[in-house]
Amino acid sequence: MASKPSRAPRMAERGVLCLLIGIAVLVAPHFLTSPGWHDMIAGAATVGWFALVLGVALIVVDLVQRAKGKTRR
Repeated sequence: MASKPSRAPRMAERGVLCLLIGIAVLVAPHFLTSPGWHDMIAGAATVGWFALVLGVALIVVDLVQRAKGKTRR
């Protein structure tokens, strides 16, 4: 019996990681006390929003692919 190759991370897993990164970037300035760090991370808010949108999109794509896979079986 042939062993199954290790699977690549699914879209949902990548989406969750992007969501976590986006949330961290957007929330971090509220907890940083150093003005330098606060300004640097606050300036990356666009990146945080992009990561959130990308994460949601990856999760939706994964859910759609799973739904299509269930209907074909």
